[in-house]
Amino acid sequence: MAVAVIAHCDWSIDRKKRWMCVAVREAKTWILSAPESVGDTKDFISRLRRRAEADAAVLLGFDFPIGLPAAYGRALGEADFRSVLRWFGDARFQRWFDVAEHRDEISIDRPFYPMRPGGTQRQHLFDALGLTGKDLLRRCERATPDRGDACMLFWTLGGNQVGKAALAGWREIILPNLPELSLWPFDGKLDELMTPGATVIAETYPGDVYGQLGIPRRPVWSKRQQGGRRSVASHLMRWLENRPDVDGRALKSLISDGFGNGKDGEDRFDAAVGLLGMIDVVEGRRAEGAPDADDVKTWEGWILGQQASLPAL
Repeated sequence: MAVAVIAHCDWSIDRKKRWMCVAVREAKTWILSAPESVGDTKDFISRLRRRAEADAAVLLGFDFPIGLPAAYGRALGEADFRSVLRWFGDARFQRWFDVAEHRDEISIDRPFYPMRPGGTQRQHLFDALGLTGKDLLRRCERATPDRGDACMLFWTLGGNQVGKAALAGWREIILPNLPELSLWPFDGKLDELMTPGATVIAETYPGDVYGQLGIPRRPVWSKRQQGGRRSVASHLMRWLENRPDVDGRALKSLISDGFGNGKDGEDRFDAAVGLLGMIDVVEGRRAEGAPDADDVKTWEGWILGQQASLPAL
């Protein structure tokens, strides 16, 4: 592939919690940098592109959903995710980014709910959209042998909700740069998209990479605690030791230390972990994972490197 820069962003609606880890190819070696703040999103892509040669491709990974449930897409009556994406915030979707405060405000063109807790139920969402809970999960979000269902995109309450982060990512990163971006897997397979000068965006999930690194689920550890991150450091170090084409010297002390005792430690940890998973996909050590299914390629997208079997419709 022509890619010369890979960046993984641990995303949040809180700008202070947005961290990225970057790898730049020099000759045949990937040089990893310590995690850094994402910073101003207005020039985010141009800043990263300056780290590469003008004719090189750049791959950006974000851990927010990129895609919509296929059942919801069919209810919209539109062709596919990419064609409808450009209208978010305009025309029939002018209220798209306004999370509904009351059940009466939910509509097919304004599906995110609720703004805050208090008398809210997921059933309000199902009733207003005429869809079931299963309908509102993308295939890559449904339960696998290793985990349960993810939180549905449109439900915006709770510690595992992702809807508000997706809205922020679409509005700040994807929409302003849409004409110049390739979206994986909607626009093709990764090796097809990584052409000279391309900027490719993919959805990631660091939690899936934990398993790829061999990090066990037991004993229980917490990425929110420095001690927990330190307890799994050997798995990240082993990954680096087994990758002679990766120079991870800038990360080793951080890994051993559990990425510090600050509140941003978990964000910097996930930024780094996600990057390791992306490198393995680019280098062909792991398949990109997107199933050859129309719903995945037109509406739902996929999580880069996720190898779970395709859940039934």
